[in-house]
Amino acid sequence: MTTAPASASEKRTASGPLWSVGLAVAGAVVAVGAWWLAIIAFKIESFIAPTPPQVTDSLIREWAYLLDNAAITLAETAQGFGWSVLIGVGFGALLAGSSIVERAFMPTLVALNAVPKLAFAPLLVVWLGFGAGPKVVLVILMCAFPIVLSVMAGLSSTPADLAELARSLSASKWQMFYRIRLPGALPQVFVGLKVAMPLAVIGALVGELFGASEGLGFVIQNSQSDIGLGFAAIAVLALMSIALFYLVVVIERMALPWVKGTTG
Repeated sequence: MTTAPASASEKRTASGPLWSVGLAVAGAVVAVGAWWLAIIAFKIESFIAPTPPQVTDSLIREWAYLLDNAAITLAETAQGFGWSVLIGVGFGALLAGSSIVERAFMPTLVALNAVPKLAFAPLLVVWLGFGAGPKVVLVILMCAFPIVLSVMAGLSSTPADLAELARSLSASKWQMFYRIRLPGALPQVFVGLKVAMPLAVIGALVGELFGASEGLGFVIQNSQSDIGLGFAAIAVLALMSIALFYLVVVIERMALPWVKGTTG
């Protein structure tokens, strides 16, 4: 006896938002349970690694302090990511549009990306001071390269038949870019944005570990006497990263509703 294929409504239910959220929560519960079990099994002292209840207690006790510092980190992340998008999209389009520019600057970009960004942190503090500047620059250094690569890949993968059709209709270079190349490149561009967003949070955190007086990185660095508070700041940072990543996902689905229906 053969089984009838699942209907479209059943498929939507199995992959709906509530199901996805439930799976994410279940995965988080398993991870926290494994962490708690490891602490118990290996008899790890609380001053080395706190238990989930201790972290929860710190979150409740210091929620206002953590929220204020999270706002600082979020502002630095947003500023750096915004500049990274502008720089990455502009420079990626320039490299995709000119093979001469690509050959001239691509090796330098690769070399700059290969340098550990941690090496720039103390230098940026010397050059830019202790404000938000060094953190924003570190975010740009972390994020710009994957965005440049995704823009280049997207703009360079225009289907040949569409390009030939546009030329046969006497389309200008601007019309070719705006009507064909850019829409076709956007799915690849959003891949780069989704890769870059978690890196933006990391860049802001690294900057705050060097010479900062506020932000979640500052809280983590100065939590030696309250390790639970440090882990609570890490938890807030993780939640921030998740929220920002899925914000980009939501923007992608709103801006490119046709992608989901035309891909497997």
